[in-house]
Amino acid sequence: MAISNLSRSKRASRPFADSDGVLTKPTARATLLASVGCLMVLSLLMVASASIPFALSKGMSELFFFEHQLMYMAVGIVAALVTYRISLRHLYHLNTQFGLLLLTAALLLWTLFSTPINGSKRWVELGVFNFQVAEFAKLVMIIFVSDFVVRRSFEVRNGWDGFLRISFVVAVLTIFLLLQPDFGSLVVIVGCVLTIFYIAGAPYKQFLLLGAIVGGLAFAAVVTVQYRLTRVLSFADPFDDIQDTDYQLARSLIAFGRGEFTGVGYGESVQKLSHLPEAHTDFLLAITGEELGFIGVATILLLEALVIASAMRISYSALQRRQMRLSYTAFGIGVVFIAQTIINAAMNMGAMPTKGLTMPFFSYGGSSMLISLMMVALLLRIYKESPEIEKSQCRHY
Repeated sequence: MAISNLSRSKRASRPFADSDGVLTKPTARATLLASVGCLMVLSLLMVASASIPFALSKGMSELFFFEHQLMYMAVGIVAALVTYRISLRHLYHLNTQFGLLLLTAALLLWTLFSTPINGSKRWVELGVFNFQVAEFAKLVMIIFVSDFVVRRSFEVRNGWDGFLRISFVVAVLTIFLLLQPDFGSLVVIVGCVLTIFYIAGAPYKQFLLLGAIVGGLAFAAVVTVQYRLTRVLSFADPFDDIQDTDYQLARSLIAFGRGEFTGVGYGESVQKLSHLPEAHTDFLLAITGEELGFIGVATILLLEALVIASAMRISYSALQRRQMRLSYTAFGIGVVFIAQTIINAAMNMGAMPTKGLTMPFFSYGGSSMLISLMMVALLLRIYKESPEIEKSQCRHY
């Protein structure tokens, strides 16, 4: 009896073991929550370290940005809890879809009359909080397109009707984002829409034509706007004008070079001392590379990869149950996380031109943190409801 009790107690102490004591891999839900939690803790640590010199230079308290990042996380968690309680049936209702689109359009229109910040009109003022509408647009477009390709599946897979309908929505969104301007968010949203259309079975010729159109428009958008052209040229040689156009990228590369494998030590960065402007935002990964070295950067990227893998596991599970709306939604969220992680890491390391996109759950920023946590809540809701929907044999999803 004692041996039996001891055996049961050993199995109970193994959190990833089944009823027979056999080790199993952690669930997508557990992996997602653990990875996001670790990223948020590391975000607070690195934002505190990277932002202190900048805060003091602006006459703020030392932990001003740390406290605000903590506040953003708290607000994001509350928003995530609210999102988690929304039924998927209600979320995919046609009235909800068009309501979200109209709200997005209204907020984007509002930004055009807002006060510019660093030369851009990307934010609406909500009291003490400036909300970046493009982040909300990413979530809305994922939900809308995931529902659209299922609701209009015949049009999407046969002919041009479905493609032209969604192109109208994307065109309106493109106009608003270019007027802000926010070219980086536009690239992420358009890429996500195209990816969902591709896996939904849209004909190849549509992508060839659209690829040519988008490529031509992107080229025109770069060469006709001076600051974009300057960024591309500075990316080609990040050290040819280190005191002017290449200043930010060159400092980022220097930070990675100083960090080497293990880093110079937490809090010991030199580049954050007014050398790398606002290092706690888009270039927080560079400061991480300087202070924590390759090990710190690899840890951040590994955690991001686990978040993405969790989203894809949830998407694949819904696909196996033939719940296409849920599968496309989870997949779209994963694509957004992939795009932002790759673009942010690449621009920090000089592999891409600099672009104002955050590292999910890590970079400083209220809007990004808020919407990213709402996306996680939606993933968890899909994870929860998907088996229940299968049992009820409901084909609505």
